[in-house]
Amino acid sequence: MNIGNIQFRHGLFLAPMAGITDHAFRSVCVACGAEGVTTELVSAKGVYYGDKKSEILAKINNNERPAAIQIFGSEPNIMAYAAKTLSRYNPEYFDINMGCPVPKLVKNGEGSALMRSPDLCERIVYAVANAVSVPVTVKIRKSCDDFDEDSAVKVATACEKGGASAIFVHGRTRSQMYTGVADKTVIARVKSAVTVPVIGNGDINSYESYLAMKQETGCDGVMIGRGAYGSPWVFSQIIAGINGEEYTQPTVAEKKEILLKQFDMVVKEKGMNGIREFRHHLLQYCKGFHGSAKLRKEISLLTTPKSVLDAIDAVFV
Repeated sequence: MNIGNIQFRHGLFLAPMAGITDHAFRSVCVACGAEGVTTELVSAKGVYYGDKKSEILAKINNNERPAAIQIFGSEPNIMAYAAKTLSRYNPEYFDINMGCPVPKLVKNGEGSALMRSPDLCERIVYAVANAVSVPVTVKIRKSCDDFDEDSAVKVATACEKGGASAIFVHGRTRSQMYTGVADKTVIARVKSAVTVPVIGNGDINSYESYLAMKQETGCDGVMIGRGAYGSPWVFSQIIAGINGEEYTQPTVAEKKEILLKQFDMVVKEKGMNGIREFRHHLLQYCKGFHGSAKLRKEISLLTTPKSVLDAIDAVFV
């Protein structure tokens, strides 16, 4: 599949997750087979008002390309300004967040709240697409309001009209957040309604769930979020399935190598400040290990690089 002139062999994307998909995790996922990654959410208003933290989130390392910068906001002119400003980081494409269910964004009319106004969605896409020289995509949900069954189709067609080059669809409503089961039928309806590529998102954590998403929706690619959190090798598993190859889960030693690589990148980039964030990743990697409940408590107390490395040595043996 293609997004603009960017080709993705299998259409395997890592979903943007605030506080999770930093440079280190994105790089690890790419090494495991992810073909497209997206930055954490970047506030268009933050960029507009010169917030340095917002711009830091937009930086892309060469070992994670092709990569997109995802921006959020509700004002077309500010979104366009932010995209144009962030073009200095040379993303392969920009993604507009129209699906985040976090209450703070929704109350501000951002994220999934945008889905209540397809016309505004179209104007935002049009403004951003005309401000940058790379493709623009959008990420939406099933709906913002549970009663609006046609929301995703209406928004997707409006975004395509505005100039979107691809649509990422998460099959849950705003109120579901990340609970329940993703609705594949809404992804199929969007696929039938637009001509640009559609990427299905929700509940993909294996080759079998990837195959079900593809077969039941006809989507062009898949986006994996929590299914890769603590298990970045899910991309390798899916690629093996696509190629008809037998897949063997990584050994404890191989998992440890991936984890150490990620931690090394975190420390080099963020120093001591990155340890608190990394603890959440470590907890995910440790799921399924004997005594995981005790591990959860111990990991939450780690504060130094040495203590983290000691914990990794103790678990991954």
